[in-house]
Amino acid sequence: MAQACSGSNGSGNGTSGRKSPDFAYERSRMVEFQLSSRGIRDERVLEAMRKVPRHRFAPDLDPARTYEDRPQPIGHGQTISQPYIVALMSEAARLTPPCKVLEVGTGSGYQAAVLAEMGCTVHTIEIVEALAKRSGEILAAEGYGDRVHGRAGDGYRGWPEEAPFDAVIVTAAAPRLPEPLLAQLRVGGRLVIPVGQMWQVLEVHTRTHEGFEREELSGVRFVPMTGEIRRTR
Repeated sequence: MAQACSGSNGSGNGTSGRKSPDFAYERSRMVEFQLSSRGIRDERVLEAMRKVPRHRFAPDLDPARTYEDRPQPIGHGQTISQPYIVALMSEAARLTPPCKVLEVGTGSGYQAAVLAEMGCTVHTIEIVEALAKRSGEILAAEGYGDRVHGRAGDGYRGWPEEAPFDAVIVTAAAPRLPEPLLAQLRVGGRLVIPVGQMWQVLEVHTRTHEGFEREELSGVRFVPMTGEIRRTR
């Protein structure tokens, strides 16, 4: 549900021109020009994004637009994230199958599909009920229903009955770190989350035996995380 603050002119590099019936050509160009050329190296991420039909997760848009180097609106004030951001967050999680991931902010369902294609079981929470319903239907129709388990609700407190997770990926900007999500990581697990107000920093917090290690990845701009996190300190 976001884009990078720099490094993209939003021109849809490599996705214009001829169209293939299933948009495999557009996916290949997206991976080459938007991901590989900008430093994404995890072959599991690249291969997953070559396979997942991104346009199916934004059915109200012109399919070709979904492969442009920018986020696109999906209704309810939400977006399908820029492809580079999906790849960056997926790579930052450092996942090796079999893996178990919590996603906070299902949105379109595309990020969850990419993680599932990488060999993970995904538990995903969406606060907007209409989006939770639609993304669940799309994920099932695309064959991810057995690997992606979704529910509608506030993701601030995570999914404790399914913890611990190898990674937690948050696709909305939090004003501060949600402590319940950190607590649901296994040792070695990573929380990938944008933190800040109007502009944010994409952070990675890795759980160790001694506590947590923090890394900053990039300046980003995400839609805000809503719900309990806005009411608690």
